[in-house]
Amino acid sequence: MAALWRTCAHTLLLQRGHLIGWAPVCLAAGIGLYFSLLVEPGWPVYAGLAALVAFCAALARLAGQAIAPLVVGAGLIAVGIMLAGARAHVVAGPVLGWRYYGPIEGRVVGIDRSASDAVRVTLDRVRLFNTAPDRTPGQVRLSLHSGIEGAQPQPGLRMGATGHLSPPSGPVEPGGFDFQRHAWFQGLGAVGYTRVPLVALAPPDGAQPMFRIRMALSARVQSALPGETGGFAAAIMTGDRSGMGQDTLAALRVSNLAHLLAISGLHMGLLTAFVFAALRYGLALVPWIALRAPVKPVAAALALVVAAFYLGLSGGSIATERAFIMVAVMLVAVMLNRRALSLRAVAMAALIVLTLRPEALMGPGFQMSFAATTALIAVFGWLQHDAVPRGPKWLRPVLAVVISSGVAGLATAPFAAAHFNQIAHYGLIANLASVPLMGVLVMPAAVLAVCLLPFGLEWVGLRIMGLGLDWILSVAHWISAQDGARGMIASPGPWVLPLLTIGALIVILWQGRMRAVGVFPILAAAILWAGAERPRVLIADTGGLVGIMTPEGRALSAPRGDSFIARNWLENDGDPATQEEAAARWPDRAIGPGGIQITALRGKRASATLADCAANEWVIMNTSPPEDLNRAAGCKVFDPSALRPTGAMALVAKGEGLRINTARGLAGARLWNTRRKTRGASVYQ
Repeated sequence: MAALWRTCAHTLLLQRGHLIGWAPVCLAAGIGLYFSLLVEPGWPVYAGLAALVAFCAALARLAGQAIAPLVVGAGLIAVGIMLAGARAHVVAGPVLGWRYYGPIEGRVVGIDRSASDAVRVTLDRVRLFNTAPDRTPGQVRLSLHSGIEGAQPQPGLRMGATGHLSPPSGPVEPGGFDFQRHAWFQGLGAVGYTRVPLVALAPPDGAQPMFRIRMALSARVQSALPGETGGFAAAIMTGDRSGMGQDTLAALRVSNLAHLLAISGLHMGLLTAFVFAALRYGLALVPWIALRAPVKPVAAALALVVAAFYLGLSGGSIATERAFIMVAVMLVAVMLNRRALSLRAVAMAALIVLTLRPEALMGPGFQMSFAATTALIAVFGWLQHDAVPRGPKWLRPVLAVVISSGVAGLATAPFAAAHFNQIAHYGLIANLASVPLMGVLVMPAAVLAVCLLPFGLEWVGLRIMGLGLDWILSVAHWISAQDGARGMIASPGPWVLPLLTIGALIVILWQGRMRAVGVFPILAAAILWAGAERPRVLIADTGGLVGIMTPEGRALSAPRGDSFIARNWLENDGDPATQEEAAARWPDRAIGPGGIQITALRGKRASATLADCAANEWVIMNTSPPEDLNRAAGCKVFDPSALRPTGAMALVAKGEGLRINTARGLAGARLWNTRRKTRGASVYQ
């Protein structure tokens, strides 16, 4: 036992100097634990966690060098739980608790485009008819359906319309993406749509200057570069994607080039790298400055200012904030004469992001961004440390692009497949043909356009930028048109990504031969993913759609309606079929696990024809059942009122029987989905 302890202590001591990389891992473990809870922690839990943190802080001072890191790690896990809980309470706001139809008034604070290609506006300072202010959501998002005329959305414009609003919906299937949680942290209290013309109630109030500048710049860009090229340029420069069509977005996704749209690490890195290099060499060309000022730190400081302006101009999304923090950490390291690209810098950036926005951990942006950055730094560090031959100098930039594209693609592929259920088979080719052009042509031309904007000559830079974007779009459309360009994959179980991540982190961060242990969690994750089984039966929370797994794939009960739910079910199955194709699979006699007969009825006319409900029959409908329905023993009827407390349902085969999972049961009773009664109306609090 003593020998084993000495071995463990020696192994832990070998990690000294490399422990900073594990700090965000422990913090993320605590955040992930908070989001996995089924019950919202109360103040006694937080008091206990605070006491645990204080105890760990005191014990770390007394413990030996081998034990102290373990104690600090336990304390960071507790801090992660507390941070996530505090953030969830800080962003709390009223959430609409009923379906609303009537007048909607608010100030425009966001403009984007939905998956159905409709322009959406986000409104704050909301007013709803006959709704008290304390029950009115702070922000709502409204889709403007096609054919609408009237006032055009502008930043700060107070607008009104008659439309439909409803609370943010829960997961479309048990264990699926929780939009209620996402909307809670976004500050959205209701979502809906309108089909009538918008009315301007008051002129723009002059607030949100960066938003106004962003939309004005987007309009200037799209006027100089019409069509999809202008929409692409506006998305890169300002974050406004409202000019991008769904066909182009689909082509970029299938070719694995959709990351070029998001203002994230690539854009922020290319922009600051170009600005830093231009300033550094430009200042060095002036002898008076080069001999009297530290050119490199000054260039880094000015590049940081440009990056901050780009952050504000882009709208300050979570992805852009994350990219800015990573770039800021690296530029500060340059100003302090430290290594800019190191695992230590990545760890510091991750700590800052998780502290400011703990909920970012659950999104694909955070996971893919830090996976790519960590893998790139680790691989290039290994190549440099082990003095791997890199060929002649003229070939090294080409090899660097190939290696970086391959490593980043490999590191992000599991997360992209888990979240988006697709694999871009030709993504490496598309990125090799497009990413270098972003660095050498597109981003420098964008900077040139902004510099020439005050003189009315921005078209010079934009035309050059358009040449590069036209090439990228042509690559995206060509790649996406190839046979087998997109591969579909089923969603993994809840343990797959955590196991995969911890295994990869052990391989990268651990010092010594024991890093090989990280291969086992990776293999376990691959086995679990390969053996993951999809539910035999899925039932939508509206009662309007049922999906049964058949040998040909999932069969859907309706060819139209609930299209968002149908699309998500099929994507999670890894099934490329459309809703109409899946509906053609619906059998004449639908049988679920355990011999259950499934009857799906849609609409009042169909439900009115239901007279009998046999034993071992499940009837799912989106309206109330007839009052004179003859129910046999063992019959179950699921209508909207029965599905409301459970949410979406799934039937999973378990041995000879079955297990019933509900969306609410797996999500638990949390802040974002818990209701309380107020004056006879159900509202979220």
